[in-house]
Amino acid sequence: MGGTATRPAQDATRDQETTETVNNADIVSHEPATGAEIWRGKPCNVDEVVDRARRAWPNWAALPLATRIELLRRFANEVRKDADRLAVTIAREVGKPLWEARAEVENVIAKVEVSIRAYAERTSQRKLDSALQGTMAVRHKPHGVLVVLGPYNLPAHLPNAHIVPALIAGNAVIFKPSEKAPATGEMLARCFHRAGISASVMQLAVGGPLEGQDFVAHGGVDGVLFTGSANTGISINRRLAARPDKLVALEMGGNNPIVLWDTPKLTDAAALIVQSAFAGAGQRCTAARRLIVKGAIYDAAMAEVKALADRLIVGAPFDEPAPFMGPMIDNMAADGLTESFLYLLSNGGKAIKHLVRPDDALPFLSPAIIDTTVMKDRPDVELFGPILQVIRVDDFDEAIAEANNTRFGLAASLVGGSPQDYNRFWANVRAGIVNWNRTTTGPSHAAPMGGIGLSGNHRPSGYYAADYCAYPVASGEMEQPRAVIGVGLK
Repeated sequence: MGGTATRPAQDATRDQETTETVNNADIVSHEPATGAEIWRGKPCNVDEVVDRARRAWPNWAALPLATRIELLRRFANEVRKDADRLAVTIAREVGKPLWEARAEVENVIAKVEVSIRAYAERTSQRKLDSALQGTMAVRHKPHGVLVVLGPYNLPAHLPNAHIVPALIAGNAVIFKPSEKAPATGEMLARCFHRAGISASVMQLAVGGPLEGQDFVAHGGVDGVLFTGSANTGISINRRLAARPDKLVALEMGGNNPIVLWDTPKLTDAAALIVQSAFAGAGQRCTAARRLIVKGAIYDAAMAEVKALADRLIVGAPFDEPAPFMGPMIDNMAADGLTESFLYLLSNGGKAIKHLVRPDDALPFLSPAIIDTTVMKDRPDVELFGPILQVIRVDDFDEAIAEANNTRFGLAASLVGGSPQDYNRFWANVRAGIVNWNRTTTGPSHAAPMGGIGLSGNHRPSGYYAADYCAYPVASGEMEQPRAVIGVGLK
């Protein structure tokens, strides 16, 4: 594999800027699988984008909710019409297998109806009786102009999961896609515009990290909806420390544990573990990074997991037979993961399945498994790729303690065990998503999606995105003024 072992940098591979900048102006996106150029464009002017959004927002917010919902349903139909082309663009631009890109497009479509139901449930209007035969009403208002900062790993679905609820609630949206996936972002934006949603109400704002920072700090922006690394999320929080008036919703990934306990179905358990660790080439915020195994079943379990991991096909998006996983997003990400694996290996880790990079010129990596049980001070970082660390424990309390041995808290899963074990696991593990005999990946559209610690700031997305896209307003109301002062008058 080459290189020198280095300590893994926190979130070292999640959202580094590796997109080529030409003459300090053009942003260029390349296919990870081939290195070919796929898209080129100019960065936006941040002030102009925000000014257009501020001018467009009042008219959008004033539309009846039913009108906004109808336009979002038209958007879903536009995505259906363009589904094949959008899936191909996603597959080419971020390297994922075509079947996985198609599944992402389906999630984009499904998000519309889910968000409509969520808005009705989470922001429903209420009226209560109050004093003097008046009423107390609770309604919700949009924040104004929201910036959505998208990631590259699910470049259509994850930003869409912010954009659709925000538009339903009556906000204007500025969508800055990842600088590694601008072509996908452009196609998604065109679907909104063809549906009849103004290009000023849902603006595409291409740019790199500098433009992202400018949007975060801009006085004309009322909120920031971010999905990405903990490092960037912390930077956003710091930048807005003196702006408690500005909404910030952060989804920042995790160092997610999957615990394997007593089960007669080790083959099924292995499939859940492999899917959790290596789906999306490990480039998912909910991917399992740590496998915690009961010592009594360790040998048999690891034999099953390794045997299945050995069978996974790594390939380009359109290969036949279809690959299970594609390349990393770019060579810098692949380089960082290679160095991280070497660091683990040289500091007490024992390779169960080595990380292999067949071609140094391209970012393809094999799935890797490494036992880090005896490592002192295991790095608590999000290695955003196909590296699974294994820790052997002797009892269930130790397993829960090891699962909680992280500053993150996004997803955790127990595979095997009894209902009583799961009750203990659910009650004691610190995570926003806790599963039993299910993968850590693939959360339900009808559930919240978020975590605690360095994984989020208690504003989960998913079904609960409606909560941060509108704020509740309490109103005491009477048709005519009616009041007396009964105490303290001369």
